[in-house]
Amino acid sequence: MRTSVITQYWNKVVAHLRWLHDEEEESIRKAARAIADQIKQDRIVYAYGPGGHSNLGPQEIFFRAGGLMHISAILDEGTLLNNGALRSMAIERTPGYGKIVIQDHGLQKGDLLILINAYGINSAAIDAAMEAKRLGVQTIGVTSVQHASSTPDHHPARHPSKKNLHELVDIVVDSKVEVGDAAVEIEGLNQRVAAMSTFANAFCLNAMVAATVEILVKEGLHPPIWTSGNAPGGDEANARFIQRFKGRIKNL
Repeated sequence: MRTSVITQYWNKVVAHLRWLHDEEEESIRKAARAIADQIKQDRIVYAYGPGGHSNLGPQEIFFRAGGLMHISAILDEGTLLNNGALRSMAIERTPGYGKIVIQDHGLQKGDLLILINAYGINSAAIDAAMEAKRLGVQTIGVTSVQHASSTPDHHPARHPSKKNLHELVDIVVDSKVEVGDAAVEIEGLNQRVAAMSTFANAFCLNAMVAATVEILVKEGLHPPIWTSGNAPGGDEANARFIQRFKGRIKNL
């Protein structure tokens, strides 16, 4: 009996998450150490996903039940899909745009920026990483090394420098997304369906958060963590910390 496409996708997702678990734990823990060091100083940690669906990454760990309150998502209107998908793609390919976003959010030396972009080649991502480096901002990249390395230099999505995100950041968490992202093959169709990058990014990012909290608790610090506002007592639990972050986190 042929395996259904739903089961194929489930198998692919589970196998990919196991692959990340088995091979990326060290890099995730290294990233968590960097985040923990920022939180110990009560510093904001920035997360930016320069690209249409890459924007889901920062949203995954911002203002999220079980998430760190020190996370500030950079949700720039330019590449958000709700402003137009084709517009988003054009803007993420515009040289210089990522630099403007980083400057607009006021990042400075000593800050920490998590850059989430599976393909790791577009201008917005590369310029954001380059500007962060120029400013003395430490960077974590959640990106696919294989996808970037396999993309030809002449591809229209590439930054003019032909650089890859994983070459520019200080810490690389390899999401291992394959070229084209889609994972499931259907008989009679020469194109794959069902993307993998959102699962990969969400796992890496939430694992990073969990490892960060574990580090901090072991070192005697209980960081403020968001409680679901839809759970009993959630609003009251969050209210204890709101004023501490209001004004420091742009999108709060």
